[in-house]
Amino acid sequence: MDGGGGSSRVRRALGVAARRGPWRRGRVLAVLALLLGLLMLLHARITDGWGLGSLVETFLPWFGLFVPALLAGALWRRSAAAVVALLLPVAVWLNLFGGLLGDRSRPGGDLTVVSHNVGAGNPDPAGTARALAASGADLLALEEITPRALGTYEKVLGKTYAHHTVAGTVGLWSRLPLSGTRPVDIETDYGPLGDSKPAAAKAAYNRALRTTVTTDRGPVAVYVAHLGSVRVFPRNGFWTSGRDRGAHALAAAVAAEPDRRVVLLGDLNGTLDDRAFAGLTARLRSAQDAAGDGFGFSWPAGFPVARIDQILVRGVRPTRSWVLPATGSDHLPVAAAVSW
Repeated sequence: MDGGGGSSRVRRALGVAARRGPWRRGRVLAVLALLLGLLMLLHARITDGWGLGSLVETFLPWFGLFVPALLAGALWRRSAAAVVALLLPVAVWLNLFGGLLGDRSRPGGDLTVVSHNVGAGNPDPAGTARALAASGADLLALEEITPRALGTYEKVLGKTYAHHTVAGTVGLWSRLPLSGTRPVDIETDYGPLGDSKPAAAKAAYNRALRTTVTTDRGPVAVYVAHLGSVRVFPRNGFWTSGRDRGAHALAAAVAAEPDRRVVLLGDLNGTLDDRAFAGLTARLRSAQDAAGDGFGFSWPAGFPVARIDQILVRGVRPTRSWVLPATGSDHLPVAAAVSW
């Protein structure tokens, strides 16, 4: 008589054991969470074939958006395993970018600098120049200056800035005296074809300069640079070789710079998480990382998703870093205040 009842209890026990508990549900979500964490943790080891490593590192902060999506899936599946697995990407993201959350600015500032890729197709260079002059910057770096717009920038900015220098498509306007200006070879023209070009022909397309700004606290070496663009090609993937070559040449110039105080302003066409900039970040610090509020994305102007316009310093202390309102360019201007 007990056989039927015993069999029923055994069947119920086996049914409970066979049910997928919270630690067995959502295994796919748990694996995806672990892979996301490992991707962010080991991003520097991703191959740069077809520019894959640079592409991942350019948009690395945005990988954090996968965390709430995976968390929603884990809660819907009631998967304890997936929730625990999400601790890895959360910890890695916070380690990489947690320090950029919130306002890191502090009072003070002896020198205000602004950098802006004004855009070759800017329909209103005069309006852009007036907006930049109104920023109150002591030093104003412009990139992507066209021959057609140069006269406009010189005329409008000349009302505010007594000193300026232009080399090719980059320039610096300053309230303080400038001296020792020279172009910096970032290997925009290279190889046999570039070597065969006369210096005058290459000068018109120069994309970097170095000058000395005289302050009441001593000289500051200022670099203005516009590195090569990146491109996406169907066969070659994320093409960065021109940009990378320029980054390495610029890093070599900064490494050889004898002045103790250095400020680098420019459109580097990449975020500082990108491995291509290791030579620069080893010697210079980001004003935005040190004294900004949030990530300070600067491109594209309509909906910024990356900070590719940079202010890097050595020998001075950033006290504040911010992004200025849009102009007629597809980039936003970036600004910083530094102290001695």
